[in-house]
Amino acid sequence: MMFVSLVRILGLLLALVSATMILPICAALAYGEYGVISSFLIPIIFCFIVEIVLFFSTRRREFKLTSRSGFAVVALAWVSTSFLGAVPFMISGAIPDFADALFESVSGYTTTGATILAEVENLPRSINLWRMQMHWLGGMGIVALTVALLPILGVGGFQLIKAETTGPEKGKITPKITVTAKILWFIYIAFTLVQTVLLMLAGMDFFDALGHSFATVGTGGFSSKNLSLGGFANVPAEWICIIFMLFAGVNFSLYYRLFTGRGIELLQNTELKAYLTIVFGAIFIVVPFIMPLYHSFGTAFRYAAFHVVSIITTTGFSTADYSKWHPAAQAVLFFLMFIGGCSGSTAGGIKVIRWVIMGKQMGIEVKRMLHPHGVFSIQLNKHAARKDMVFNVSAFMFLYFFVVMITAIITAVDGADLLTSVTASLAITGNIGPGFGNVGPAYNFGSFSSFTKYWLSFAMITGRLELYTMLVFFMPAFWKK
Repeated sequence: MMFVSLVRILGLLLALVSATMILPICAALAYGEYGVISSFLIPIIFCFIVEIVLFFSTRRREFKLTSRSGFAVVALAWVSTSFLGAVPFMISGAIPDFADALFESVSGYTTTGATILAEVENLPRSINLWRMQMHWLGGMGIVALTVALLPILGVGGFQLIKAETTGPEKGKITPKITVTAKILWFIYIAFTLVQTVLLMLAGMDFFDALGHSFATVGTGGFSSKNLSLGGFANVPAEWICIIFMLFAGVNFSLYYRLFTGRGIELLQNTELKAYLTIVFGAIFIVVPFIMPLYHSFGTAFRYAAFHVVSIITTTGFSTADYSKWHPAAQAVLFFLMFIGGCSGSTAGGIKVIRWVIMGKQMGIEVKRMLHPHGVFSIQLNKHAARKDMVFNVSAFMFLYFFVVMITAIITAVDGADLLTSVTASLAITGNIGPGFGNVGPAYNFGSFSSFTKYWLSFAMITGRLELYTMLVFFMPAFWKK
């Protein structure tokens, strides 16, 4: 029964994701790219035929999900969706090599924003829209979207959401998980629409405004310009993206509390306060070091704010080649790659709350040395946190850096220098996008071998699902009855 549930849910999910290809088909029609339409129609037709067959062959079976099958559904959903996303690239000829197409697709869905393409402006606009649209689908979560639209998954939906949601604390903001998913997606869509309108008012056309809103709110980073957002030379658009990247790095459940009259909880939220402190602290550290390069406080502040927010939220947009900045400014950006956004946001990385917990635990250990018989607890949001949270966070961070280390070794074996290897592994595992060295904002990931691209694709999905959901398959206990 669990196998039937697994197959049926995957069929529904793939049919739903393939249906979103209607938007790039509309773009292809609008821009006269008729030869590209079949690249999207073929996977749509295939997925719907498969779903129809599955529906009629399993319609009398009931859904049954356990915690084990929940992990399997989410992991296989992300893998199969990534394969599906690569199909339009290959059929259209935009990215004919399978390893490259899969890498680009995984990077899109996981909102990493790392690319193998040196030239994106020559791509059909519909293909570019698909690249940016994948960020938007993966940002809030493709499984969360499925749970929101298909109430039939409500019974076991919380198991799926837990396996996909980021952060150490996973809960509901309403009693029903389907309602929770719908609320989060409603907020997500509202942000996207508002940003699209603002970018159009700033001078972007509808195509670029929508695509960059997809990439901003989803904290992805794919752009229709080779120079990323800097290619538009549009200062108002840069500020709009700074604001919405900052918003996207916040726990979306806090917006629900704000809209329902519980705004006081934002002021009490420990992670939000730490997040904003890190962002503004990093900006004011970077500005003095890059002012000699830009000869203006306002310009230096804009560039510093853009790249600090872009890196900590793991969006990966760029408006300048920060590899040419003062080493101290680069060091700040490098350390931000270790942090990430808030839990429950669309941002990747380790997450601010985990660093807060480890920092508070360090303070407790110092107090314990001075007061051996004292009783201390970690305070989060004005309340005592669970005692097992430190163990959970410590295990996660060990596993995170282990994956980063393995990824760095694999890229180094492929011929990358130390700086490139280390920052590429951080950028991939943390779903950040560009790194330093040969994977900096002026370069791409196309030089790696096919094997390395497959591993990087695996690392991106592993990082997006916060490690355990993917790595649990390698534990013998998972396969025992």
